[in-house]
Amino acid sequence: MSVVVETTLGDITVDLYIKRRPRACLNFLKLCKMKYYNYSLFHTVTRGFIAQTGDPTGSRTGGESIFGVIEGPVKRYFEPEINPRIKHTTMGLISFVGNEDNMVGSQFFFTLGSDLTYLDEKHCVFGEVVEGVDVLEVINEAICDTDDRPYQDIRITHTVVLDDPLPDPEGLRAPSRSPSPSAERLQGGRIAPDEEIDETAGKTAEEVCEMIADREAKARATILEMVGDIPDAEMAPPENVLFVCKLNPVTNDDDLEIIFSRFGKIKSCEVIRDRKTGDSLQYAFVEFEDQKSCEDAYFKMDNVLIDDRRIHVDFSQSVSKVKWLGKGRGVRNYGEKDADLGRGEYHKNGERKKVEKKKELRKEYKRDKDDYSRRNRDRRHEDRERDRYRANLDRHRDRKRDRSRSPKYKTSDLKRKQERRQKKRNVSHSSESDREKKYKSHKEKTKKSKRRKEETSSESEHEKRKKKKSKKRKKYSSDSS
Repeated sequence: MSVVVETTLGDITVDLYIKRRPRACLNFLKLCKMKYYNYSLFHTVTRGFIAQTGDPTGSRTGGESIFGVIEGPVKRYFEPEINPRIKHTTMGLISFVGNEDNMVGSQFFFTLGSDLTYLDEKHCVFGEVVEGVDVLEVINEAICDTDDRPYQDIRITHTVVLDDPLPDPEGLRAPSRSPSPSAERLQGGRIAPDEEIDETAGKTAEEVCEMIADREAKARATILEMVGDIPDAEMAPPENVLFVCKLNPVTNDDDLEIIFSRFGKIKSCEVIRDRKTGDSLQYAFVEFEDQKSCEDAYFKMDNVLIDDRRIHVDFSQSVSKVKWLGKGRGVRNYGEKDADLGRGEYHKNGERKKVEKKKELRKEYKRDKDDYSRRNRDRRHEDRERDRYRANLDRHRDRKRDRSRSPKYKTSDLKRKQERRQKKRNVSHSSESDREKKYKSHKEKTKKSKRRKEETSSESEHEKRKKKKSKKRKKYSSDSS
């Protein structure tokens, strides 16, 4: 129930699931027995995914099952077992490739990654690799094109059936020896597995030197990209810009523009100056409108005398005027307004105010940003205080709840409740007696007040009578007189 698949990179031993996948294992065993897979190409290798083979033509569309080989193209495909379900969960599983109708033929693949469960519904797992996982790792590292086809061929050279418990179908005739490779089997390849790749073959010494120099330049550019000096290794300086050095400090932009303008129209001419002092650093960049004018100036202006100095001219290696548009989207040159090749703090007339205004805007932005961060910090402090208060409150409530659940607290709490009730009763009794006392005292007071009123009222009537009598007497006395 094991098969050794010999490849150009090493041997792979496969154990088959005979009991769970008898029909699929029969197909694979008998095709291996007929040497059907010999010289088959690994036509699809996707890193971390699958390595697919089993097509004798190498076109990804060929191949037929053992039933199609014996009985004809009518039975090219067959329906494999679905149950029990076996998932693509680990690296090193072998599975038949299913089509849209979930039918399989001769093509199969090895899994090169784990957790490929989205392949379960369409493809049939029928075995696993027990030896040769290192060979799968080498296959996984193969260099492929954008269509996942390896540049250097990886082929199955031979298949050996170690144990075959299944009976042969009628009409199966196994060859006595391994057949020789035919032209049909070897088609679709690129670079043979045993072919030595010599890139210098058929090239002259100059071409070889140029190739080596080109590789070294690419390696240096890649290093510059890795350290962050340039955004992209494919970035190249503009071909219409000249680098002029060894200038006299008195030479300015207008002088250079007049001298170089005879070769063609100039877009910009800038002498690079010191950031603080504005003194010339004795080199400049001259940008032409077209590349031909730049080439003419390069050939004719090198070692020319300008202001008692012999200048040196070369094509620019600076990428200061190149804008990177992103990975894979190329670059473009800045316009004159966007360019600023090392001018620093040295500005032309009318540009000082713009720079100062930009500085003020930056300061305002920084101030607003600091205020915003301070407000956020205060807000975060308030939130922390509020959260701390809520946590303490919740902790107090939890402690109170836990105490209330304990039996000790329950008994003491019951005693306290009884004491409170007794106090309330005592207070109520004392209040009733106080009310009775107050009522009795009030009665006595009312009685006393009534008595006083009666007494005062009786005294006042007596006086009134006396007054009336005295008045009558006075009247009689006056009448008699």
